[in-house]
Amino acid sequence: MAALLGSVVSLMNPAQADPADAISVRMTSDAGVIELDLYPDRAPITVANFLSYVDAGYYTDSQFYRVVRMDNQPQSPVKIEVIQGGLGITSYEDDRQPEFPPIAHETTEMSGLKHTDGALSMARLEPGSAASEFFICIGDQPSLDFGGARNPDGQGFAVFGRVTSGMAVVRAIQQGGSDAQVPAERGAVTGQLLDEPVVIRLVERI
Repeated sequence: MAALLGSVVSLMNPAQADPADAISVRMTSDAGVIELDLYPDRAPITVANFLSYVDAGYYTDSQFYRVVRMDNQPQSPVKIEVIQGGLGITSYEDDRQPEFPPIAHETTEMSGLKHTDGALSMARLEPGSAASEFFICIGDQPSLDFGGARNPDGQGFAVFGRVTSGMAVVRAIQQGGSDAQVPAERGAVTGQLLDEPVVIRLVERI
């Protein structure tokens, strides 16, 4: 597993990251096109991992399958708004297993990036378990940052980019019907799985 960053950078949100250092990608889905900037200078481990999946074509025909809104998380005292996608669930019967090993956790304290509107971040269970799953924030979500209350371990999630075009597509996906369910042992949350997952046709560098 790659070593953690050796120093803490000054705090900044994704909108303030230097575009000259960004790597741009285009995500073409059945709901529309989302363009994103990735920040390898701020989150090198996480960006390299995401691009490994992009360059190998593993996100082709993957899905946005989970949407989290204020109205579908009654069990959570700390509420968030995101859409989640990747390789974890390509149908409600079968998984496409990630090809690459999990990565070291780059906290927002380390990167200086924050879970602001349009932030691109990694889904995980324990710190160091992130692999192919990612999510996009709708609105500012400080509870997902390092020290935030959403995850009991307090380590937050790893922001590594932001949407530069296509937030209307992100918001439209979030409003999709979400009554679908899968067995609890799969880790899914009732009411947050899209009835009709949105297929991601292609993710490519631009």
